[in-house]
Amino acid sequence: MTLTDLLDALDSGETIPAGSPLHAVMHETSQEALRITGELNGGYHEPARVRELLSALTGREIAESVTVFPPFTSDFGKNIRLGERVFLNAGCRFQDQGGLEIGDDCLIGHNTVIATLNHDLSPRRRGDLHPSPVVIGRNVWIGANVTILPGVTIGEDAVIAAASVVTKDVPARALVVGSPARVIRTVED
Repeated sequence: MTLTDLLDALDSGETIPAGSPLHAVMHETSQEALRITGELNGGYHEPARVRELLSALTGREIAESVTVFPPFTSDFGKNIRLGERVFLNAGCRFQDQGGLEIGDDCLIGHNTVIATLNHDLSPRRRGDLHPSPVVIGRNVWIGANVTILPGVTIGEDAVIAAASVVTKDVPARALVVGSPARVIRTVED
């Protein structure tokens, strides 16, 4: 099994059984992500070096307009897609195996946690992993200490209030707040 096989399985929503060859590839890739994020978070780096490390982490070129304030962690890295002019504030933690897409012009607040995997509910299969992507549309503002759960899509121009837990899709231009997050109004120009 290769990383390409794993990404194909994750992106198609296949369950990754505990102890399977795909699970082994996921673990190997996670070790690389830990190494890269360890270097990223181990001291000060110029912005260009931060982008180089993010490129190594994701396996994709990171736009010069992307800004990340470490510390930043990802336990996989290879299924993150960042748009142009994305800003990730300090303390973001991404579990990206299931796929994470962040659109252009997004602002992601301190200590945001984004999860794209669930474990199986059955005690016998608890180690099995169920991927479900998170998609964040263009120009979204996510406040500090937000948690976004697997399978959520956030529409463009939406605002997620600080400390919210997003458990379901958020419409475009919605302001959501709370745990679980709920729409309280529409964002107007």
